[in-house]
Amino acid sequence: MDFCDEDIDVDDKIVAEEGERELYEHFRFVADKGQSLLRVDKFLVARLENASRNRIQQAAEAGCILVNGKAVKSNYRVKPLDTVSVVMDRPRYEFEIIPQDIPLDVVYEDDTVLVVNKPAGLVVHPGHGNYSGTLVNALAYYFRNTPDYDVSDPRLGLVHRIDKDTSGLLVIAKTPEAKTNLGTQFFNKTTQRKYVALVWGSMEKDEGTITGNIGRSLKDRLQMTVFPEGDLGKHAVTHYKTLERLGYVSIVECQLETGRTHQIRVHMKYIGHTLFNDERYGGDQILKGTTFTKYKQFVQNCFEICPRQALHAKTLGFKHPLTGKEMFFDSPIPQDMELLFDKWRHYTANREIQG
Repeated sequence: MDFCDEDIDVDDKIVAEEGERELYEHFRFVADKGQSLLRVDKFLVARLENASRNRIQQAAEAGCILVNGKAVKSNYRVKPLDTVSVVMDRPRYEFEIIPQDIPLDVVYEDDTVLVVNKPAGLVVHPGHGNYSGTLVNALAYYFRNTPDYDVSDPRLGLVHRIDKDTSGLLVIAKTPEAKTNLGTQFFNKTTQRKYVALVWGSMEKDEGTITGNIGRSLKDRLQMTVFPEGDLGKHAVTHYKTLERLGYVSIVECQLETGRTHQIRVHMKYIGHTLFNDERYGGDQILKGTTFTKYKQFVQNCFEICPRQALHAKTLGFKHPLTGKEMFFDSPIPQDMELLFDKWRHYTANREIQG
């Protein structure tokens, strides 16, 4: 079963939330009034086509079987009028996935896993408004001659994901066992993931931790927001380290303790350091600096160099699902962000000389 990541686009309807994950309901059954007490795995085997009891038990272990909105184990006994749902981290594909020859930057591959470096601008999953040209379409083409890999099979494929306009590392499971194992690692927060970002403003601290519930904004459903108090949103923690201060912007490294939608983008905005050129959260405006026309033109040039939020999923670490060996991958900062960093370095150096 699938697990999701912190930077999911929120254009698709999320129909259920449980724990660290935002989940989509794929199947729902309501037990009738005369339902005798019956284990949920047996209940579902009789209702799901081509689903073995073992697979349902694995799904329950992964937290993907809900009864009345709460995750249950496979030995839960279904009662009359219980609502039983099977949920996954992605919406059901409404159309057949068409293989498309979209280049993949393959970082590592064996019989069990595939690690790719996703470029900015590539949507991960087909969904509302994006039914082709996605990473899943690219995987369908990449595995077109692999009979055991069905891109529509939810037991295979992406274990986590990142935003369309975020670049960086993703792991794909090539077997059901790998998907379950890796999904559990993400759920238990034993994976290693660090992001590099350019943010507005000079960071006051060299390092710190941001804690604040994250949930969908009550004013704009396309945005997430921090709810510092109360019961709204889900618990979220981001650790950050300042790598470089460049006058009106800073390069930071972020490590996630939890995995919420847009977590880095929302948490950095919450502490007054919106990601550079993050259109959805207002980072595509000049938030720090001078009112001089020359400076405004400089920033506009920066926006053109890196026409997306400056966020890159740089590292990824996990235990190999088959061998248990520690795997660690580090991807280079993409060219658009490197050019952006260099442009700000040059601007800052010139200001210091002139000052």
